Amino acid sequence: MIIKPRTRGFICTTAHPAGCAHQVQEQVSYVKNQGRFAGPRNVLVIGASTGYGLGARIAAAFGAGAATVGVYRPSTASETRTASAGWYNSAAFEEMAYTAGLHSYSVCGDAFSAETKERTIALIRRELGQVDLVIYSVASARRTDPQTGEVHQSVLKPIGSPYTNTTVNFHTGELSTVQIEPATEAEIDATVHVMGGEDWQLWIEALRDSGVLAADAVTLAFSYVGPELTQAVYRDGTIGRAKDHLEATALQLNAELSRTGGRAYVAVSKGLVTQSSSAIPVVPLYISVLYKVMKEQGVHEGCIEQAYRLYTDFLYNPEGTPVDAQGRIRIDDHEMSHAVQTEVERIWPMLSTENVYEYSDLAAYRREFFQLFGFESGGVDYEADISPVVAIRNSYEG
Repeated sequence: MIIKPRTRGFICTTAHPAGCAHQVQEQVSYVKNQGRFAGPRNVLVIGASTGYGLGARIAAAFGAGAATVGVYRPSTASETRTASAGWYNSAAFEEMAYTAGLHSYSVCGDAFSAETKERTIALIRRELGQVDLVIYSVASARRTDPQTGEVHQSVLKPIGSPYTNTTVNFHTGELSTVQIEPATEAEIDATVHVMGGEDWQLWIEALRDSGVLAADAVTLAFSYVGPELTQAVYRDGTIGRAKDHLEATALQLNAELSRTGGRAYVAVSKGLVTQSSSAIPVVPLYISVLYKVMKEQGVHEGCIEQAYRLYTDFLYNPEGTPVDAQGRIRIDDHEMSHAVQTEVERIWPMLSTENVYEYSDLAAYRREFFQLFGFESGGVDYEADISPVVAIRNSYEG
């Protein structure tokens, strides 16, 4: 079939296998060009198919030569329907790792379930023995509690009072004012259950109790702080409450793991075009302005640049891992610099539908959004007839 992008709001319902492979190859090439570094040996990435999880897996494998296990959702294609971008990304990664002589394995399943944890542990025990780095990068709107069976649904809402600000339809470039009503206590609680640190802690406990977590293992999850203008809907909202829980979990895990030489961190990342960020009102417009400013100042980074620097400048820095006063790794340091934020704040009140392409990099935001799904990449023939059915090498279903 000839695969074209089909959108529904902030979601693209199709993905292009060749385009996704091209995106993965570009990230692999970046890491290879940067050079090897002394890092982890055996890595488990939970949520490995897109975004920071994929970037962290690529950087560990092609930068440190690590064996990797990726956990991610399964996706089924047919001759008339594509699989997910994450599926195609993972298939491409597995092929490139195999060609490079790297050990890599995929576990397809619900990361929140006990069954997926058990299958992953069995695989690690059989193939690797132990893992010395665990990256937790799960982004989901829904989670079923493995103990109670209760289904929790997260929401993107402020807390306490309504939030009003300017947002953009990144497909059309039209700016509008959005008002979001505050979350209820039940919605706040559900969001923490989905996006907080509960599942991360369950993974670490399961790995440790089964003996497949190295004594000196490092584990890390991703968070975000962001600027003042998004605080009410992000850091001070329901997502922020979940991130508070995630960061508290990191401190608890660090206290437990440090007894045997291990460590646990949260890495605060920069604002990027992701499937998750595109769903948050105001954030796409902020990121579009941010991209323009950071590119002009020569400090812009994408997922793979952030992932590589996370390893070399922080986690495996020979001089130790620098953290902030809350014990967090700050790979958002360039985004949150005074020079960048002052310029973003200067531009923000001037934005309108008429000048948004002049004062922001909305065109790049839109392009990167479609690139998440394998579209709008140079060097890919999007008129070619291609099968959407792609198998994944070293995929372990059970």
